[in-house]
Amino acid sequence: MGRIKPHVLLQQSKRKKGPSRISATTIIVCTSIIVMLMYFLFYRHWFNRTRLQPENYISVSEDENTLVESKKSDLPGYAVVITSKGSIIVELYKESAPEVVDEFIDLCQKGHFKGMLFHQVIKHYVIQAGHNKGPGATEDWNLLGKKYASMRHEAFMLGTSKGNYFNKGFDLFITTAPIPDLSEKLIVFGRVIKGEDIVQEIEEVDTDEHYQPKISIGILDVALKEMV
Repeated sequence: MGRIKPHVLLQQSKRKKGPSRISATTIIVCTSIIVMLMYFLFYRHWFNRTRLQPENYISVSEDENTLVESKKSDLPGYAVVITSKGSIIVELYKESAPEVVDEFIDLCQKGHFKGMLFHQVIKHYVIQAGHNKGPGATEDWNLLGKKYASMRHEAFMLGTSKGNYFNKGFDLFITTAPIPDLSEKLIVFGRVIKGEDIVQEIEEVDTDEHYQPKISIGILDVALKEMV
């Protein structure tokens, strides 16, 4: 084979194609596409997040309401008042007097009613238990507060004096006859469903001129129950 002359090699090298350059226009177009794509993805994420926030808030509120209702339904619905004469079972009005029922349950759990005496017994009217042995049902009921709806006080209704309740006290009254005139003086938060005979037995004890029993009759304890 003959040798290839230098000037021929030079011509052949000139004919070979070198790497093509990317134009400035192509770079700008590609960069614009990438920027637009990133903007679209960010906007879509932000829009979805903003739209879902109210739904999440509503969901949380519904969960909180459900929790409140669940706690409310978990509260004991009945109380067994164990007296020295026998037991009195009371249904608690959780719906119509929730705040008073809550207070009553809290006091029961703290043993507030243990040893409480029935210190006022008025035939065909009420029996009253409390730690305060001062003037009672006929002498010192204060007409405080209109917060709780008035209702007719039938026989065997459980209530507490508004005067004492709004002054951080809590006594117990059980009516022994229908007494409409007590509507503004008592907060009714339950009714006797069993043990009416025990109420009547307490009502029949001998009392002095101040309606105080001549023998001690007291509450030994109060047991709370969800159902009876």
